[in-house]
Amino acid sequence: MKHLLKLADLSAAEINEILNIADQLKYEKKNGVEHHLLKGKTLGMIFSKSSTRTRVSFEVGMYDLGGSALFLSSRDLQIGRGEPVEDTARVLSRYLDGIMIRTFAQQEVEDLAKYGSIPIINGLTDYCHPCQVLADLMTIRERKGALAGKKLCFVGDGNNMANSLIAGGITMGMQVAIACPARHEPDAALMQWAAENGSLLCTEDVQEAMKDADVVYTDVWASMGQEAEAEERRKVFAAYQVNAANMAVAKPDAMVLHCLPAHREEEITAEVFEQHADEIFEQAENRLHAQKAVLVKCMGNAQ
Repeated sequence: MKHLLKLADLSAAEINEILNIADQLKYEKKNGVEHHLLKGKTLGMIFSKSSTRTRVSFEVGMYDLGGSALFLSSRDLQIGRGEPVEDTARVLSRYLDGIMIRTFAQQEVEDLAKYGSIPIINGLTDYCHPCQVLADLMTIRERKGALAGKKLCFVGDGNNMANSLIAGGITMGMQVAIACPARHEPDAALMQWAAENGSLLCTEDVQEAMKDADVVYTDVWASMGQEAEAEERRKVFAAYQVNAANMAVAKPDAMVLHCLPAHREEEITAEVFEQHADEIFEQAENRLHAQKAVLVKCMGNAQ
């Protein structure tokens, strides 16, 4: 595995291998077992979008693996002043062993991989968030014992999270249901692929989507870069809240996941959030372990 650009690029076997490595690395970290699998290697972390979990988990992850991580703000790079992506990719390939990038355009990630000669890991784009969903799948598998056949319901905006949950869920044999308002659906080409390769429901009816769900997932209504639309989005998404009434139609033992940060009493009530806080913060922790597995697969000697 050379890169992680989007989950749709991976097979079920590849995702399972990443999750198995993540489980092992999590066990070793909990038990004080060193695993310096990337000793002497350096990861460059390009941030055009700020982050708490992405920066800290990748930086700690590289330290755990015996390597080092270098924070690169787009404000400090020539890429932020007009240098072509292809030039940045070729220069950084001569300094670093891998790049993680958190940015806006998916094409920027794809171009880094095209023109560079080192592994590229997508830390988030407006199109997808593969690292987050690998952590999500890890968490579901830990709690439910399996992925295939489970029903995963996402409630909210058909954004990068919805796209990656569809790709990851369908690939792993899950039933995926999306509840979102009209004109806020996930990527049309991805939904067509999902419908042809598995079980996908996309509806405006929250309770139809959540019915008998094993996992209920939500995200903020206004993502980074959409702050000016926040008030309008509160009106559009007002009915798309994960609350006790809607949770009543999911399975009694349904998990609730949130990629954070959470806006309580908007996309999720404080009551439901606190009832499922253990799951949500285990999910956040698993970003570290899943991303370490991706780093090992991409930057380790055996790819």
